[in-house]
Parts: sequence; C-alpha cells; structure tokens
Amino acid sequence: MTARPAAAARHWLWRLVLTLTGGLTVVGALPRGGCVVVANHSSHADTAALLAAVRSRHAPRVAAAADYWFAGGWRAAVCRALAAAFPVRRTGGGSADMEAAVDLLRAGRAVIVYPEGTRGTGVPARFHAGAFRLAAAAGVPVVPVGIAGTADLLPKHGRLHRARVTVRIGTPVPPDPEVARAEVARLAGPSRRTGRSSEETRRRVGRVALSGTGLVIVAAWSFAEAIVWPLLPELVLFALVPAAPRAGVRLVPAAVLASMAGGLCTLALGMAGAAPAAPLVTERMRVMVAEQTADEGAQAVRHQPLSGIPFKVYAAEAGRAGVDPLPFLGAAIGHRGVRIASVGAACTLLGVALRRWPERYLQVLGTGCGLFAIGLTLVVAAWM
Repeated sequence: MTARPAAAARHWLWRLVLTLTGGLTVVGALPRGGCVVVANHSSHADTAALLAAVRSRHAPRVAAAADYWFAGGWRAAVCRALAAAFPVRRTGGGSADMEAAVDLLRAGRAVIVYPEGTRGTGVPARFHAGAFRLAAAAGVPVVPVGIAGTADLLPKHGRLHRARVTVRIGTPVPPDPEVARAEVARLAGPSRRTGRSSEETRRRVGRVALSGTGLVIVAAWSFAEAIVWPLLPELVLFALVPAAPRAGVRLVPAAVLASMAGGLCTLALGMAGAAPAAPLVTERMRVMVAEQTADEGAQAVRHQPLSGIPFKVYAAEAGRAGVDPLPFLGAAIGHRGVRIASVGAACTLLGVALRRWPERYLQVLGTGCGLFAIGLTLVVAAWM
C-alpha cells in the first residue's frame, strides 16, 4: 500500500477508535507541504490522536523511541503498521536517525516528533533540539500541536478509559525549542470551550423546541417529508427533543399528525395522477410498492417502517391504485405513526440522560446525524 492510501486507512481507523472511546475534537489544520509537527506527550494515545487529526494528504510519519518500540518482536511491526513510525535512538545516533527524514519532508509529508523525548505529565518538559534541526535542514516550518485528554483516555501505566480528546493545531513558529514549547503548552492547556459551547447550543435548541417555532418546524418538516422532502421527521425530533425532553409531549404527536396529513395529500395527488417526483426515490422503490399495494391494498404500508422506502411512495401508489383514504390512514398510523412515536420516545429518554452530561449534546447530535447519513446512503444504494 502506498503512503497516502495507507495514511488514509490509519486516519479513519483512529478516528473511529477515538469516536468510540469518547470523541475527538480537532481545531486547526496543518499548512500545505512538508512540516515538522511538535507536540506534547503524556500518553501512548497521543499518536492515535495525531494520526486521526492530521489529513492523510500529509502522509505523516512518527518519530518513535528505538529502544522501546523497535527493540524487536511484535511491537515494532505493530508500530510501523498502525503508527507509521520510524525509529529514533535516544542514546547516541538520534540526530542521524532524524536527518533520514529530510527526504520525507521535502516530498511534502509531515513528520511528527515529541521533543520531550518521553511521556511527561502536566506542562511539557524541556524540548530537545533534534526536531528543529530537522526542520531547518529540510527548509520546512515547525508546527506546534497541543493534545488534551489522552492522559485521561490512556494514563501512563494505566488502563483505557472513556475520555474526549482534543487536538489543537497551531500556526508555524520559529525553529526555537523554547518558543515552540511555550506554544505547545498553551495549545495543550485545559479548555472548557467545547463543553460550554455544547451546553449553550443545547439550551438554545431547547428554547426553540419548547416554543411555537419548534412546533411549526416539526409540523412543516413532517408534512413536507410525506410529499417531497427527503429527510425523515425522526431527524428533526432527534435534534430538538433531546435538548428539551418535555417538548416531546407536543412535538412527537405533531410529527405523527403532520406526517399523516401529508400522506393523505400525496394519496389525493396520486389519485389525480399528479404525485410529484421526490428526491432519493428510485424506480425500484416505486415498482416494489406498486406490487405490494396491488396485493395488499391499504395494508401495504405496513412494510414501510422496515423497508427503507419513503412513506410518500406508499401514499402515492395507494392513490394511483384507488385505495380508500380512511383504511390507508388507519394502517399508516398503526405502522408509520408508531415508528415516529417510538423514535420520539427514545429521543425523550436520551434527553433525560443528557441532563447529566449536557456537554455531550453536540457529540451525540453529530454522531446520530452521521449514522443517519450513512444509513440513508446505504438504503438508496440498495434500491438503485
């Protein structure tokens, strides 16, 4: 595997791992071209965080202690494969090992160095000069990076715990160890900005959810989704209800009723031969629903919650087949409506849990939306 595809594989592997172990926040990005990245070092998880944070176009390599990681056995092979590491001796010969990375930098790649030389605690210890001589020899910038949270995730001589990791990428600094150390210490310093931002966002979204505006948004979204809008009512409930669980009492019934009203409108349009084309609806979906409707009439909609086919397709095909609106409405409430209500109830329970961890709101919202996007892509691809 060549350098950049391998770097992409490592990047997404460690992104996934860190997402599952508490989450990753990345602030900033490396400049284009080769650069020497200098970072604080308090945990073996630091390399995973940096590989997840740095874009694969930089195909980063990591300077690792030869006496620890490359002393023989399986550890060296794992270090090369999962961390793109190369050995640097800590007792004689280290400068020559670093100079061998000049060609990597001139080829536009990033070289990650922990100038402390070992894992530390708290404020970064004195930086050794090797990384800065390397940058000067290759004619590339030195980029300071601060890592926070890895010592909680994987403490020195400790076990893995859930913890959120933050990587802050600074702007290039002069190749001076003390200047770089001060900037890395600043970037790695404790910050509650992300948590406060998440809590404030949750409060603002909660106010919308409890207001008349929130009710209108959910009703309009759900009604439109049953006609042409491609995004499920469950998605807007997932955004609003966890931010204000008691709003679910109003928003979930509104979503169900508006979805049913939109379905009846689409059925009427289907009867008139005027049902609109909808995005992300494929011909295979229409054919399948037409066959189910021909066989089962109004009850065909019972397949909708698990098929991945939009509710609007069932409503339009029911109209084209001349299905009576009242039996269709009853079946739709018993299946489509129940699914919306079930998801709404789950969102309410999630919101109750988030009262204890309000700083997790944005993380939960982002993860849920990401999973929805993946699911939607897979469903549409399956019905192409």
